[in-house]
Amino acid sequence: MVFALVGNQNSGKTTLFNALTGSNQHVGNFPGVTVERKSGEVKGKKDCTIVDLPGIYSIRPYTQEEVVSTDFILNEHPDGIINIVDATNIERNLYLTLQILELKVPTVVALNMMDEVRENGGSVDVEKLSGILGVPVVPIAAAKGEGISELLEVAVETAARKVMPTVYDFCNDGGAVHRCIHAIVHLIQDHADMLGLPCRFCVTRLIEGDGDMDVRLGINQNEKELIEHCVVEMEDSTGLDRNAAMADMRYNFIENAVAESVVKSRESKEHKRSVAIDRVLTGKYTAIPVFIAVMFLVFWLTFHAVGQRMSDVLAAGIELFTQAADRGLVAYGINPVVKSLIIDGIFAGVGSVLSFLPIVVTLFFFLSILEDTGYMARIAFVMDSMLRKIGLSGRSFVPMLMGFGCSVPAIMATRTLSSDRDRKMTILLTPYMSCSAKIPIYAVFSAAFFPHHAALVMIALYVTGILVGILAALLFKSTLFRGKPVPFVMELPNYRLPSAKSVALLLWEKAKDFIERAFTIIFLGSIVIWFLQTFDSRINVVSNSADSLLAVIGRFIAPVFAPLGFNDWRVATSLISGFTAKESVISTLAVLLGTSIDSLGEVLGTLFTPLTAVSFLVFTLLYTPCVAAVAAVRRELDSAAKTLSVIISQCVIAWITALVVYTIGGILF
Repeated sequence: MVFALVGNQNSGKTTLFNALTGSNQHVGNFPGVTVERKSGEVKGKKDCTIVDLPGIYSIRPYTQEEVVSTDFILNEHPDGIINIVDATNIERNLYLTLQILELKVPTVVALNMMDEVRENGGSVDVEKLSGILGVPVVPIAAAKGEGISELLEVAVETAARKVMPTVYDFCNDGGAVHRCIHAIVHLIQDHADMLGLPCRFCVTRLIEGDGDMDVRLGINQNEKELIEHCVVEMEDSTGLDRNAAMADMRYNFIENAVAESVVKSRESKEHKRSVAIDRVLTGKYTAIPVFIAVMFLVFWLTFHAVGQRMSDVLAAGIELFTQAADRGLVAYGINPVVKSLIIDGIFAGVGSVLSFLPIVVTLFFFLSILEDTGYMARIAFVMDSMLRKIGLSGRSFVPMLMGFGCSVPAIMATRTLSSDRDRKMTILLTPYMSCSAKIPIYAVFSAAFFPHHAALVMIALYVTGILVGILAALLFKSTLFRGKPVPFVMELPNYRLPSAKSVALLLWEKAKDFIERAFTIIFLGSIVIWFLQTFDSRINVVSNSADSLLAVIGRFIAPVFAPLGFNDWRVATSLISGFTAKESVISTLAVLLGTSIDSLGEVLGTLFTPLTAVSFLVFTLLYTPCVAAVAAVRRELDSAAKTLSVIISQCVIAWITALVVYTIGGILF
């Protein structure tokens, strides 16, 4: 049996999914889209699978999540639906429930957070609510594991017996909405039956203006005009537009249902506490300073105190393992070329990326804590008005902020965005936020050419990245991503303690994803770079890197950088090697110039002037990110062509920006 798990965001859906499946999860994307899907076998029931659909507030052709959820139910035909409802906010949650009932699929309502309702003096007459809705209702507390086994038993029995919802007419008062619905039912009944679609669901989609539904049903022009006439008559009678009239109908039904079956809780201590905390965390004058302090603490812990130290330990372990493998291969007498492939190619490439694993896991640990406690929703709320001016919503701010640490987890974090438009736009903008891997480049060049203004140069580079990102966003807003952005709708949930199990499962998922990528795309990329550095055009092993294929490619593309003030093949080669990891730019220059990294600044003057150094820094700031980040972009966009266009566009923007800086600098100085 396959069950679809459907519910509002922040209703405890993930907690319930984890409680039902444990670690028996598979994470992927819905076919053709980048919305993440989770599926898993139910613990103890190998013949039962739960598919965790995206958190939504309604079923309408509005956001990609709503389209994905509706299409899955209609096209994949799950055996049943488990609709999770937040009992502490039952009126809003039941709106989605009424829409689900129209789909005519065996449904069970899981009334979550009943423990909080009881603690605050409230109650729900489950039997009466079940009778009103026409489907089984099971009270649960997913975070505490209460009612989970009973919910599963009821869901399996309901699906096995194919018990359909018995209530789907929510407007039986004979009013204008009722007349409109029933008139259209008679018009399209045959069309819906032929397609095997629930007629009532089709009618509400037509009334609410779904332009695809009439095409799907094969409705002719005469029928369209009759339907529109019914809708106009309803709007004239109610004084409401079509969507407001349908919403009003549903909420009237919900109000009556709640009045008959629910004893409202008094204001919970969780809500009181949340309101008090929000006076500071979302206050007009305190929100931004507190947010900066929180993110500074997260970044400090991630990139210094905790994550970086664990990364250093892992890097040291990888280095020891590499040295041991090197000695073992020498003792074995293996072919030097094969040894170079293993040590200089695979171990160096994959090992350097794996050393970032503790940073990625640590960053996601803190972000999951912020998400589960409810603070991430506040961040999005606070930043929304600023980002909306460049065509994004507040949700995009956190991934872009993470980009200053590392582009890989930042790009992966765009999965939290509810809009496909916002997700793709944020993915394109995130690499413009200067990642920490570029800091060695900035540090060496600033110390070499601007020793008395190094800090100012570093700040200017970060600001430049932000400004270019803003300009790119404005360009994307009027070209690639035209149209209305999805309205920013987000619930500010009460602050809650995070679930240790949910956090642990998230970290395992992200770590596994990162490791899989390291041993696939990055593995292949490292081998390619090694091959280019090791062989010449006749596939002979080179003793001098100046004779390698990589150097040939560097000489070939070096003239491209002549307008920017630097056209030496060694500079071009360092930029190519920087594709594997941005730190490689400095190490490659040191190797090609025959010096150590510590002494590199002293000899950079043979390749750069202060002006060309600035031009070079601007280019490295903006050009394509490392192979790990490109692999993340490829995964999220699910298109090699789009990923290639991202790489090319960023290189073009970096070249143009560096040219502007070099030209203006040449005029002024």
